[in-house]
Amino acid sequence: MAFFIGRDREARRAYGFDEVAIVPGNVTVNPDEVDISMNIGAKKLEIPFLASAMDGVVDVKFAIAMGKLGGLAVLNLDGIQTRYENPGEILSKIAAASSEEATVLVQNIYKEPIKEKLVAQRVKEIKAGGVMAAVSCIPANAERFGAFAQDAGVDLFVVQSTVTTTRHISTKYAALDFQKFCKAMKVPVIVGNVVTYDAAHDLMEAGCAGILVGVGPGAACTTRGVLGIGVPQVTATIDCAAARDFFFKKSGVYVPVITDGGMNTGGDICKAFASGADAVMVGSAFARTKEAPGGGFHWGMATPHHNLPRGTRIKVGVTGTVEEILYGPARLDDGTQNLVGALRTCMGSVGARNIKEMQLVELIIAPDIKSEGKLFQRAQRVGMGK
Repeated sequence: MAFFIGRDREARRAYGFDEVAIVPGNVTVNPDEVDISMNIGAKKLEIPFLASAMDGVVDVKFAIAMGKLGGLAVLNLDGIQTRYENPGEILSKIAAASSEEATVLVQNIYKEPIKEKLVAQRVKEIKAGGVMAAVSCIPANAERFGAFAQDAGVDLFVVQSTVTTTRHISTKYAALDFQKFCKAMKVPVIVGNVVTYDAAHDLMEAGCAGILVGVGPGAACTTRGVLGIGVPQVTATIDCAAARDFFFKKSGVYVPVITDGGMNTGGDICKAFASGADAVMVGSAFARTKEAPGGGFHWGMATPHHNLPRGTRIKVGVTGTVEEILYGPARLDDGTQNLVGALRTCMGSVGARNIKEMQLVELIIAPDIKSEGKLFQRAQRVGMGK
């Protein structure tokens, strides 16, 4: 439904995670018996969780740990891991910088050229850990890095930018031909980020194996403030999921929708699946793990932009291991740990035996859902009152 926001100007109402709630089902299921596995192309994930391709979240060590727990961590090929032989030293400098120094320091650190040999080396290091290797880069580097990564044995390749479309207009450089690129790659190609039905459908037509949904919702992202663009994640996910379903009916090809960013708790993640997601990509929750390379700090991929940074370094702290974040036991009362357990329990409560059924549950508009009856929690800053 659209509303007039001025003379002859209509705007559609969009919704984020804090504005909706999931309605419990008429049938319940044992949480231990729900199926939360999902496929991207021919690749199967035991749990539908991906770790964001951000330098404060994923390095080789983290990718191996995440993979052994059934998820998938995506390594950023445009970042520190491919610019420096010993990225740990650089990451320590970023963590030690003051808030005033952080952005300029990060910008200067990312001026170091990417070393092509490190692209293949990082993939091989992840594969040596016995897990699937997934990497990401911007469209401008996709053809070059895609060839190196594929030769090194990569399992999934991600092409990611703030806003991605199949119809990019430029007289200064040649835009990536997604149809040609997806066809040339011998591994599944995930593309993002999008927030609209048409953009998602166009990328599916081009042959991508997965869609990343989200412009500006990340904890370290400032795109919505700097550029004023974005669509709240519930509405964005629903719209892109509708494109997925239409494309599947038309072609018989199912392209998973991966909600990327904006999820701080297990409840947010559950709402993403209820909105139509097949998987979620999470950054800040994994940046808080002991295995994450950021040392309790997290910054977005656009933070180092030399002219217009669209991210900032934030302190998230270290609260547990990646296993505790995914599977528990939860040592905090705010819903940021045991994310897999939260998803399973929610699915059991709504009677969803698998992700497909979870996508069909009822959602209601409920902006007060997190504050109703929570006076003491808010006053004492515990649980949902933090």
